[in-house]
Amino acid sequence: MRLRQAALHAALTAGGLAMVFPFAWMLLTSFKSVRQMLNAPLDWLPHPWRWQNYPDALAAMPFGTAYWNSFYIAALNVTLTLLTSAMAAYAFARIRFRGSGVLFVVFLATQMVPAQVTVVPLYLMLARFGWIDSHLSLILPTVANPFAVFLLRQFIRAVPVELEEAARIDGAGRWRCFWNVVLPNIRPGLGALGIIAFLASWNSFFFPLIFLNSPELATVPLLLSQFSGQHTAVDYGLILAGSAIAVVPTLIAFLIGQRKIINSMASSGLGGR
Repeated sequence: MRLRQAALHAALTAGGLAMVFPFAWMLLTSFKSVRQMLNAPLDWLPHPWRWQNYPDALAAMPFGTAYWNSFYIAALNVTLTLLTSAMAAYAFARIRFRGSGVLFVVFLATQMVPAQVTVVPLYLMLARFGWIDSHLSLILPTVANPFAVFLLRQFIRAVPVELEEAARIDGAGRWRCFWNVVLPNIRPGLGALGIIAFLASWNSFFFPLIFLNSPELATVPLLLSQFSGQHTAVDYGLILAGSAIAVVPTLIAFLIGQRKIINSMASSGLGGR
């Protein structure tokens, strides 16, 4: 038993180091000059540490605008995802109607369709509405989220029905039961889903690349891509410094919510045994 636990811990440690290594390498390289990056043999630690890469990166790229764009898009995505997904999940979990099971399966099956498959019809639809080169093209398509609905449906099904029945005896309607009884009892799931939606929105690159054309509308991942493509001689020190700046919000969100995400997945039945 001890040997098995030691082997398991060794494997988990090796896996953790493998996952941390790219981030550590990015952080260390962001303090190097171009000459240090090309040294042979490779220098693992910067010598000397080039702190100027960070001010230079902030001066070379409009990070303030891109940060604001990414942040408010992510905030709206999280708000709309939580609201619409919670309502849809409540309907699938509590309201019985003909074909509800089939409709839920079909809705959930759309999760298996890659985003790249739907990008052309989505682009044509957004162009008809006049939303191309607008942040609306990044906000409204995220409202329907099958994974979010499934996750919250699992939480709602775990809430005792007797709580809603007691509220109905006191005169509460369907909306009041949802807002005052169900939502407070699924706050862990809402918190975990909010963090997942924030990370997905902040790191999104494919849809901003397709739908946005104006530089002032660029999000942080798109800004980094545009910066590296504008220069023939790429200063990877500046790019990695910019990447380190870009990853700060996602790192903070994950460090704050990692336990909540793990616990919510386990309690919803997605974590396995």
